[in-house]
Amino acid sequence: MITASIVLFNQDLKTLKKTVTSFLQTPINKKLFLIDNSSENKLQEFFNQPEIEYIFIGKNIGFGAAHNMILNKISSKYHLILNPDVVFNVDVIPTLIKVLETNINIAFTTPKVIYPNNDLQYVCRKHPTFFDLINRKLKISKNKLISYQYIDKDLNKSFNPEFIHGCFMLFKTDDFISLRGFDERYFLYMEDADICRKIQEVEKKILYYPKVSIIHQHQKGSAKNLNLFFRHTSSAIKYFLKWGF
Repeated sequence: MITASIVLFNQDLKTLKKTVTSFLQTPINKKLFLIDNSSENKLQEFFNQPEIEYIFIGKNIGFGAAHNMILNKISSKYHLILNPDVVFNVDVIPTLIKVLETNINIAFTTPKVIYPNNDLQYVCRKHPTFFDLINRKLKISKNKLISYQYIDKDLNKSFNPEFIHGCFMLFKTDDFISLRGFDERYFLYMEDADICRKIQEVEKKILYYPKVSIIHQHQKGSAKNLNLFFRHTSSAIKYFLKWGF
């Protein structure tokens, strides 16, 4: 059995329905948790399928805290952390499960991620430094940016990056639970970078597996919204205070 969780906040219904359909069409015994951080319950009536458990919070408790709400509810072998703006084919999850079954030391895997226009998203990163985050905004060093995002690697081949951006993280459930999920001190942003550091601390790895792919709209909210930019900055400060600059 596989479980998945999607955290919602004022979500676009049309986009969300595509993501939910992508997961529900997977030919495996499954359950989907929709955790809604919105202030108004406008979506529950659209998702009353038996394979879905809808959890309405009524306030925004943050991304990591919302995902962690179902830690005591999941007894599956695999658990998917899924963004609400991702679509994929029926073969993606079964293929990734086979990969996890043959890699004992892998905590989670992520497929190739592309934009709707078919451009590649560089989701693989090295553990971020303070300079890396500044450099992504200001483009101070092109060579450093290339190295940080593994752009100089052949991204059509599987490898073990230090950190993978978390729009689609297929975990072995035991590993996700043993890590106690996400660090809830991050309200939004950096939770994925943090959990990858925790995985490294317990001497496990993450796997980028590009033989299957997903489409991610990737809104880049912190680049467009001042409030989200400050959220990102706050999380970055917490991350560097915890792990070093």
